[in-house]
Amino acid sequence: MKIVVLAGGLSTERDVSFVTGNMVSKALRAKGHQVILLDVFMGYSNKKENLDGIFDRAEEVSVKVNGIPETAPDIQKVKSMREDKSDAFFGPNVIELCQMADIVFMALHGENGENGKVQAALDLFGVKYTGTGYLSSAIAMNKSITKQFFVANDIPTPCGITLRKADRALDFEKTGLTLPCVVKPCSGGSSIGVSIADTKESYEKALEEAFRYEEEVVIEDYIRGREFSVGVVDGKALPVIEIAPIEGFYDFVNKYKAGSTIETCPAELSEDITKKMQYYAVKAAEVLGLDTYSRMDFLLDENDDIFCLEANTLPGMTPTSLVPQEAAAMGINFEDLCEQLISVSMKKYQ
Repeated sequence: MKIVVLAGGLSTERDVSFVTGNMVSKALRAKGHQVILLDVFMGYSNKKENLDGIFDRAEEVSVKVNGIPETAPDIQKVKSMREDKSDAFFGPNVIELCQMADIVFMALHGENGENGKVQAALDLFGVKYTGTGYLSSAIAMNKSITKQFFVANDIPTPCGITLRKADRALDFEKTGLTLPCVVKPCSGGSSIGVSIADTKESYEKALEEAFRYEEEVVIEDYIRGREFSVGVVDGKALPVIEIAPIEGFYDFVNKYKAGSTIETCPAELSEDITKKMQYYAVKAAEVLGLDTYSRMDFLLDENDDIFCLEANTLPGMTPTSLVPQEAAAMGINFEDLCEQLISVSMKKYQ
């Protein structure tokens, strides 16, 4: 197959996206596919190109990828590096290359990757792509709306509220929550801008940090317990994986710095809790309308109560990512997993 792997973009997870895209590209090439790894924002070339036969030199024209820095990228600096100085999200020749492909593998993370806008645009251009569609992507990207769907469908989730920047002067006592609490951007990912506040002073600092990234934040009860994740592929739950950071919580550094987190799959849980967590993962995907594949994050407190935190519509596919580890526990290697995600996604178009 001719495959474009879309990565990069303009979200705070730009660098993570490149590593996902690079891993996927290598895996699919090993399976014999012609794969172009493309930066959706920078595009390919800065002029009108004759693209005939470009997939025959796919590796030559693909983006070259480094590792993941320990800090989020400076998006304004990224924008200034684009040669044509355009603010258009799709770079030169991106749509044309996507239309030439048999399918686009979505390796984008964060805003304008997981919020449904790119999916909607590709739909309009008649381009096939991996992952769920535009509407379910938009719903799941918004943690406030996701929480409402969970509550309405009896999926346990921490109590929380949504706060807009214009209302940030709201006294903490009026939130109805207690300290410690978690403050996070409403639609962010990779734990960027997320803080755990245990005093009113740290709460104010947490708000300031979260509002750096978005105009709306979610504030919710802090659940002290063990962290887990469950992938869902084609309506079926993968094995549960436990995530235990050596220090702190599962933040940006602990997610992507090798050796900073102990991950156990299958997680050491009773059969009853395992099945219940997998049930909630599948149900969460269903109520949010997520088809093809996704991943749900959970907490388990000291009373063995389960809390579903959020949904991930384009789970990471980096060396330390969770879904590949869960698939490996079932005997599915990384290359086969990438092909399986394409196969599952193609069902939408049959």
